[in-house]
Amino acid sequence: MPVAPPAAPGQLQAALLALPRRDLPWRHTRDPWAVLVSEVMLQQTQVARVAARWSAFLDRFGTPAACAAATVAEVVAAWAGLGYNRRAVALRAAGAACVERHGGPVPATLADLRALPGVGAYTARAVLTFAFEQDVGVLDVNAARVLARAVAGRRLSGGEAQALADASVPPGAGWAWNQAVLDLGATVCRKRAPACGRCPVAQWCRWRAEGGPDPAAGSAGTGGSQTAFVGSDRQGRGRLVAALLVGPVAPADVAGACGWPEDGGRAGTVAASLVADGLAVWDEETGLLRLP
Repeated sequence: MPVAPPAAPGQLQAALLALPRRDLPWRHTRDPWAVLVSEVMLQQTQVARVAARWSAFLDRFGTPAACAAATVAEVVAAWAGLGYNRRAVALRAAGAACVERHGGPVPATLADLRALPGVGAYTARAVLTFAFEQDVGVLDVNAARVLARAVAGRRLSGGEAQALADASVPPGAGWAWNQAVLDLGATVCRKRAPACGRCPVAQWCRWRAEGGPDPAAGSAGTGGSQTAFVGSDRQGRGRLVAALLVGPVAPADVAGACGWPEDGGRAGTVAASLVADGLAVWDEETGLLRLP
């Protein structure tokens, strides 16, 4: 069946905005801290896992000040199960920065948000649009894939992808537009086996109209494959942090805690990385590795 040529941007925008949105808990708030927490949690962690933990975390650390006042151990304990524990340390530091630099609230400018620990380009723009409802484009792997395929029909450089994300936002609809783009990329315009047959913007998709290689492959923002978790240093780090949540670990027990009882050198490197990331300290009095 012939595919119509790409329509005017307004038609694609209207079709995408009409897409039913996923009912995710953080979409029911405009509180900047709650939005920031959700975005940091969602970095490289599945939506379902975050949905199960987000509210409980906010019950304990409902403001930047509350998170900043907690110990690293308390924040990491509340974070347990989400992976990449250094994000919890960065979030606590971001809370402290909000208190020290902005009197408590999460800032509302791109520059100030980017200056917070652990906050990159995507997260800063996500807070701007999902908390402050500003008309800026967010660019994660899902959004970048939609833009390369449906809107541009070609590979995009980093600057092009962000510029196109910003230019594609319908005036006054930043919140709804970005949620729709993220949902489309996560559920329909997937990396593998995109569901073009049920895509609400298929008739205006440039890639579908023009054919050729997948323009999302190698396009800026679409990311690459993640290394295997099993047997990785990330797995060893996670095991060691889990052990530290129970109590301090003696140097002789670090390798076993990492799951590599015969590889003390590798375990020592992992322990050192936790210390460098602010996730652990060597207690000078006891000589044990512990959470700060």
